[in-house]
Amino acid sequence: MEIVVRLDVMLALHKMKGKTLAQEIGITEQNLSLLKSGKVRGIRFETLAKICQVLNCQPGDLLEAVPTSDPKQ
Repeated sequence: MEIVVRLDVMLALHKMKGKTLAQEIGITEQNLSLLKSGKVRGIRFETLAKICQVLNCQPGDLLEAVPTSDPKQ
């Protein structure tokens, strides 16, 4: 399984720019960009909670577990 970040989808649904979200939750645009691209190894629950509060969503709306093509992973 692989965890896919769907933050870009939620931003589009709320017609919000990443810059605005980054400012509202108190992180840099660069860190938000890394999160959106899935290039982070983890996320603080505090940051996840802030994103959910601003976007009025649940963590499951932002993160999705999808099967990988390699069954060993």
